[in-house]
Formats: sequence, structure tokens, C-alpha cells
Amino acid sequence: MTLSRFHFINKYHLAETFKNRKSIWLLMGPAFAAAIGYIDPGNYATNIQAGAKYGYALLWVVVVSNIMAAFIQYFSSKLGLATNQSLATHIKNRVPKSVAYFYWIQTEVIAIATDLAEVIGASLGFKLVFGVTLLQGAVFTAVFSWLILMLQKQGLKKIEFIVAIMLLVVCGLYIIELFFALPDPDEVAFGMINIQIPDNAAIYLSAGILGATIMPHVIYLHSSMSKKDAQNLSVKQRKFAVKVSRWDVGLAMLIASFVNLAMLAMAAASLHNAPGISPDNIDLTKAYETLAPILGNHASLIFGISLIVAGIASTVIGTLAGQELMSDFVSFKIPLTVRRILTMFPSFIIIYLGINATKILIFSQVILSFGIAFAVVPLIHFCSKESIMGQFTLSKKLQFIGWVIVAVVISLNAFLLMSI
Repeated sequence: MTLSRFHFINKYHLAETFKNRKSIWLLMGPAFAAAIGYIDPGNYATNIQAGAKYGYALLWVVVVSNIMAAFIQYFSSKLGLATNQSLATHIKNRVPKSVAYFYWIQTEVIAIATDLAEVIGASLGFKLVFGVTLLQGAVFTAVFSWLILMLQKQGLKKIEFIVAIMLLVVCGLYIIELFFALPDPDEVAFGMINIQIPDNAAIYLSAGILGATIMPHVIYLHSSMSKKDAQNLSVKQRKFAVKVSRWDVGLAMLIASFVNLAMLAMAAASLHNAPGISPDNIDLTKAYETLAPILGNHASLIFGISLIVAGIASTVIGTLAGQELMSDFVSFKIPLTVRRILTMFPSFIIIYLGINATKILIFSQVILSFGIAFAVVPLIHFCSKESIMGQFTLSKKLQFIGWVIVAVVISLNAFLLMSI
């Protein structure tokens, strides 16, 4: 950073601190909160199974998914900052009431599917690391996530900060994990650029990776968080805030991308073609148990701890997203504790019935992949309208990229339906 650039930011920082009692750097954070949704237990399930079954072959899906996610999160942030309204509010204001209720209902289904992945994943982590039952792990997950959510009374920024720290913790744990797994750098590089779909089952898994990466609920949530940051900002301040959001999104998504690539690469290096391992039946429990004899006890312990941290953090963000969506779509709110109980209830039922956790995780991510288009299509549409965005309207190039992303999502879902 040049001295003049630093001087400008410093002056701006001081000026805004005294004018608005809010430092512009506090606009950093929403992307980190959104990014935790990209490394939740659903990602663990899809990435571990992809690496175990296909080696490094589906790394390119992770790369493409994360690039698309970065653009989408930037668009979502820009919408909130430019218009001071969330994506959900824009939809509600421009569609019939019945359509708004449909949108709200499908987002609630997404919230439940999201919570399935996050609660079951964190519960599984507690079970693997501490030897408790899956049901006890779910209780621990509920308690820890509830404690973090209670901090909302002191301001949303505190939750954003805590979630950002948890994101960095998961990243650090996977840096250590890579030292144990030692994936082949050449294979990793080739897998990231060599586009291939080995078979029809890979389409299902690719849709799961896409659904686990481009999470619909955080698309809505990011615009809502940015909307709150944009309150009382002048046009000049909004311009600067949009610039800040690029760094916020870029850095957060870079970390999330690394973790996803590391997950799949670790599974490819450790579990693919390993003696005695059936890639069709690999799940998170077997992955944990298998890592110990292959990589050592420390590797499996790190895997379990990272699963706990990612699960708790992502379930916090999922609950916040559900609360904001209900408020924006139907102008109604319920206490966070009540929402936490309602969205967790299906997870407890599934755990009680003893249904395979990893299969539920992957299935939930496929459900999420079908919800992406409902969020992305109106997002690109609104961001492309000068009557809505004014001088912050997306450039023609960014509009093209946005619609390409929509086409990819819809095409993948169509292939998925045909392959079932």
C-alpha cells in the first residue's frame, strides 16, 4: 500500500469516526460471516466423499464453485450497500404477496436443510473427539451456538468477529492437516484445471459440492448484513464501502476456498485407493477412523475438532439468516431461541432415528443446490437495474458473468434431475 493511499484511508477513517461514530473499517466482516457457510459440515461430507471416490478429479468443481461464490457474495454485498435494502426485501417489494410467501417458505426449507448439515456435522465431531453419543453432541452444539447467538444483543459485529475467528481456526487446522496428508502438488494442480465428470454419480456429488459451496441462505444474509452497515452513509461513503467489500469478500472467500481444496486433497491423498476402504461407503466417521492409522492420531483429532468448530459457527450463521429472512419476507420475527429450537428439531429426529449422517449431509447439500437459482436470479436482475442500483449498477462484464453463473447452476441441476 502506498503512503498516499494509507494517508487517504487514515484521514477518511478519522473523519468518519467523528462524524458517524462508526469507523469505515467496521464494514469488514459480513463476508467472513458468510464464508463460514462455505466450510460447514456439508462441505466436509461432499469433499471427503469426492476425494475418497474420485481422487483429485473433482478439485476443479471446488475451484469453479468458489469463484462463482465470490462473485455472488460481492453482488449481494453491493446490493445491500448501494440500496440500503436486503435481497429479500427487494424481492418482497416487487412480487405479489403470494410469491413472497412462496419465497419465504422455500428459504425456510433451505434453513432446515442447512441446519441438518450443520447440527449433525458438529454433533458427529463431538462424538468422534469426545466419545459422546450423537444425541449428546447435538445438545452440546445447541448450547454453544445459543451462547454465541445471545451476543447479538450486544451488536451483530461481535458475532461477525467470533465467526471470523472460527473461520481462521478451521483454516489453521487444515494447514496442519495438509502436513500430515502431504497431497501430491502436481496432482492437485492438474485436478484444479482438468475439467472432467467421471460418471453419473459424480454429477450428483458435483451438485452437492455446488450446493455446499454456494449457500443460498448466506446470499440473502450478506445483503442484509451489508444493508445494516450502509445505514446513514453518504454516496461517497457508499463508494468506499463497496471498495472495502471487495477486499472483505476476496479475503474471506480465499480462506474458504483453501479449506475446501484442502479437505478434498487430504481425502484424495489419504483415502482414495487406500487398502480396505470402499469409496462408495466412506462417511465422516470412517474417514475419522481411517485417518488415524494412515496419518496418525493427531490428524484424526484435528479433523474432528475442525468439524466441531465449523459446525457450531455455521449453525449460528444459519440461524441468523433464517431470522433475517423471516423479517424481510413476511415482516415477522420470533425469538432467536425459539427459531433455534424449531430449526434444530428435524436434526434431533434424524439423529434419534439413526439415519446415516453423511448421507443426510450430502442429500441436504443437493437440496441447497436447487435453492441457489431462486436467490441468484433476482440478485443479478436487481444488481443490473440502474433504476435500483443507480451509479452502483453492475458493469456489462459483471452482468455477463452473473448470468453465466445462473446458467451453470440451472444446467447442473437439470443434469442432476436426469441422472436420478
